[in-house]
Amino acid sequence: MIPVLGLVVGIVLGLVLSPEVPVWIAPYLPIAVIAALDAVFGAVRASLEGIFNDRVFVISFLSNVVVAALIVFLGNQLGVGAQLSTGVVVVLGLRIFSNVAVIRRHLLGA
Repeated sequence: MIPVLGLVVGIVLGLVLSPEVPVWIAPYLPIAVIAALDAVFGAVRASLEGIFNDRVFVISFLSNVVVAALIVFLGNQLGVGAQLSTGVVVVLGLRIFSNVAVIRRHLLGA
């Protein structure tokens, strides 16, 4: 219940405060969100499998976001930011869909 409450509070605060994203961080934000979603879906999967560990989740969440942002930053420095961003999105997208498939099979048996 606490995670759901935190999500609702975060959404309400975001809507009320309307934070502005600095221009220099804008290219990294979508990748960071996808990396965070990967960690969240992995945590849901682990929870359904009975192997969830909050410490592993926090470390996974933070490291996914940092590594994804670093890859995009490196790509921007090398002049191939779009290609590396696409690669990160594809890899994390595959992981998200894989986790969702396991979650679906666990919950629906299909």
